[in-house]
Amino acid sequence: MWSEATYAILDECHLVANVEKGDRMIVYLETTRTFLEDVLTNRIDEIIKKAVKAKIGINVGRSELLSWKNSLQCMGLVMSDAKFPHDAGIAIEYSIPNTSKRIDFILSGYNSANERTIVIVELKQWSEVQGTTKDAIVSTYLGGAEREVAHPSYQAWSYAALLEDYNEAVREEPIRLNPCAYLHNCDQPEVILSKHYKPYIDDAPSFLRDDAQKLREFIRKHVRKGDSGQALYILSEGKIVPSKGLVDHLSSLIKGNAEFNLIDDQKVVYESALEATVQPKINRKSKKKVVIVNGGPGTGKSVVAINLLVATTTRGQVSKYVTKNSAPRAVYEAMLTGSMTKSRISNMFVGSGGFTSVEANTFDTLIVDEAHRLNEKSGLYSNLGENQIKEIIHSARTSVFFLDEDQRIHWQDIGSREEILHWAREHRADIIEMKLESQFRCAGSDGYIAWLDNLLQIRPNENHTRRGSGYTFNVANGALELRNHIVKLNKAKNSARMVAGYCWDWKSKKEPSKFDIVLDDGVFRAKWNLSKEGSLWIMSKTSVSEVGCIHTCQGLELDHIGVIIGPDLVVRNGKIVTDATKRSSNDNSMRGYKSLYKQDPKAAMKKADLLIKNTYRTLMSRGRISCTVYTEDEETREWLKGQYA
Repeated sequence: MWSEATYAILDECHLVANVEKGDRMIVYLETTRTFLEDVLTNRIDEIIKKAVKAKIGINVGRSELLSWKNSLQCMGLVMSDAKFPHDAGIAIEYSIPNTSKRIDFILSGYNSANERTIVIVELKQWSEVQGTTKDAIVSTYLGGAEREVAHPSYQAWSYAALLEDYNEAVREEPIRLNPCAYLHNCDQPEVILSKHYKPYIDDAPSFLRDDAQKLREFIRKHVRKGDSGQALYILSEGKIVPSKGLVDHLSSLIKGNAEFNLIDDQKVVYESALEATVQPKINRKSKKKVVIVNGGPGTGKSVVAINLLVATTTRGQVSKYVTKNSAPRAVYEAMLTGSMTKSRISNMFVGSGGFTSVEANTFDTLIVDEAHRLNEKSGLYSNLGENQIKEIIHSARTSVFFLDEDQRIHWQDIGSREEILHWAREHRADIIEMKLESQFRCAGSDGYIAWLDNLLQIRPNENHTRRGSGYTFNVANGALELRNHIVKLNKAKNSARMVAGYCWDWKSKKEPSKFDIVLDDGVFRAKWNLSKEGSLWIMSKTSVSEVGCIHTCQGLELDHIGVIIGPDLVVRNGKIVTDATKRSSNDNSMRGYKSLYKQDPKAAMKKADLLIKNTYRTLMSRGRISCTVYTEDEETREWLKGQYA
């Protein structure tokens, strides 16, 4: 892919023998002169397409081809400056090690102090964008719909942070990193340059449609002399280990944080799991390790997971905390940092769908919380990859799965002990299984969880009463009574919230003046939480009157929980009756139900019945101290009252 001139430069630098080692990380590496020639031929998009196919194995679609063509033509205009060094290095689609992320455009050279320097440019095609009240988040039309995405300055800054925290060459050489963003079709400074995003713009400026000259000056300021791409090659060959600064920062966050203290069997499981992450001298015969930690609600799975993340990183391992849902990631990061804004540890908290094209053993340890929520397919349209469990095990030397099969609440959830064991055996991994048993939620009562299983008729057991459990369970007579009760309890520690089954449409998303949940002939009106605070609604001091759903509270806990049971679960003659058709069309949890129902009605109803019961079991076990429930259905409400007398 590289030109003969570039190979000659690398050969002179005694680097050509090792070029292939880092070659896959850089799709396109040329000098400024060659890049401008490729742009001038009007075939830069075709050149990148062939390189992506050859080096990454990805077939590029028409839309991405067009975006390359447009963006790179614009960058060509910016770079067409006689004062700019013709031998500066230019890399396109640089794959950041140990991630699925690719940097759009990088320039390398020397700054005025003769230090190696790199300019990171995040390129955006957007023409229209909306601001949000969320930290580092904007909204734009993407993939056929309006979507919330990271602010371009935050994206560029986060890429630089990843390289600084994990690439040893950046620190040892050193290589100065200068991130920025270029929205060459956008003319909305009031949004992109809003004060709300100032912390990220200060670190990584955003340039808009009319700012080509400003971007040129920014690049020229940092790249005064060319290096023929040497800094880019050094970057691609850098050893990937967490920096001491990151380790010290992460360790300081957890020290003295009572939320993450380990108790009883949590400590036992933690030490055993940590021991499993210690790998002997790595060679081709080194075996993978797969750790499965089973534990019910409130047994401390997430506490152990966060401690493992800190400990393995402190030991110099490249580790990630993985969940399918974004809510646990956002909340635990905020709990660690004491802030609801993005931090330098944000890159350690990742989704479960980012491992579809990761090479084997890229990571030392992947810590998968809420493993029961894993899917087969990944991507926005569930069209990427084969199986998330398989891909996670493939990507790491050690995989630790925290699992509660009774919390599978989505039609696409595949996370089970048997599924994990299957893929562990396929990878010939050493398997270690452990269990967290002590209950630290629901007043520390295993009895309440057993009673809940019996109440919801998930599994009959002898715990027909809660006597001796020490846990408070109540049934409200009205939705307004429930809300007043939760608001009152919340005043003590901001740790009481309402949640509900997803049986009401999310009308307020498009029409903020509308209410989503209207009960008791309009006496009670409320909105879903999925508006302003997003994943952090559970921590916001203003969200107590809003209602959360299973997707934003699973894996999290409060002191007090108020649960609104929807029409998808009622009691008739003492028997729990579920109905998947009563779920809101906005809820994807039951997507697949109708298709299966046409083929096998009994199988569809059986699966839906379990998922609905699991949903309410999960909602009703979020509270450490108490749970209060309400349903509009009178027969169900009166039956519930009789169960806890």
